Amino acid sequence: MTLEKKYEVTVLLPAFNEELAIAATVIRIKELYPDFEVLVIDDGSTDNTMQAAMEAGANVWPHPYNIGNGAAVKTGLRTAQGEWVIMMDADGQHAPEDIKRLLAERDRYDMIVGARTTSSETSLHRDLANWLYNGLASYVTKFNVMDLTSGFRLVRKSVAMKYLYLLPNTFSYPSTITMAYLRSGRTVKYIPINSKKRQGKSKISLIKDGTKFLLIIVKIATLFAPLRIFLPISFSLFFLGCLLYAYTYMVDQRFTNMSALLFSTSGIVFMMGLVSEQISQMRYDRTDD
Repeated sequence: MTLEKKYEVTVLLPAFNEELAIAATVIRIKELYPDFEVLVIDDGSTDNTMQAAMEAGANVWPHPYNIGNGAAVKTGLRTAQGEWVIMMDADGQHAPEDIKRLLAERDRYDMIVGARTTSSETSLHRDLANWLYNGLASYVTKFNVMDLTSGFRLVRKSVAMKYLYLLPNTFSYPSTITMAYLRSGRTVKYIPINSKKRQGKSKISLIKDGTKFLLIIVKIATLFAPLRIFLPISFSLFFLGCLLYAYTYMVDQRFTNMSALLFSTSGIVFMMGLVSEQISQMRYDRTDD
């Protein structure tokens, strides 16, 4: 027998060593939304995160060791009792008061995301990195992605579960689920928010994790829109082949091996893109109702 869900909305907080902010965040959410489930996934914290969350009144599901932010979100989606799931950071960046603004759009969109504005308390290098990520994601999805890496978003659990197998265990889960929704025809709405400076030390390294983010976005792009990546590369190689052939013809009146290599590589990359596009379409079928 299937048990009835006790809550309409679950507020999901993935947490790793967030004892400085978790209690205040949970308490504020429960004050504003007493009928919501507040679910904290403790991702193997080595401090008092789990105890602080429990004392504040949250339902806590612990990981025995640290797996990753994305893994905590996946565990939260599996165990959430609410029909709607609000995902937000546990470090005090997101204002619980903004939850109602996301919920106000739930009947019109499949995913509602809190997009950090320029007045948010974020560092310059993070803003530049996000600008690059947003631009690349917008190109791939043909949609104006305003904040690809925002961890503050609302989804319907039944829909998000269809994409669970795609989500990585790392911080890049927002990028993956956003692009998956958009490329499979789901609707996404961005709500401008002002985020605060996080409490405690950031778990993200600019160089190490920034490079990973960029590679993951390219990987996601090849998963969901391969031709958006393969086609420009193919055309670039073909254009270089044409330039080289024109130069060598004017200088030596001959067609060089390098020109032939560029032309043939261009054709191979193009055909790889077509095959990848067909495989990508088969992946869409897995998430159809």
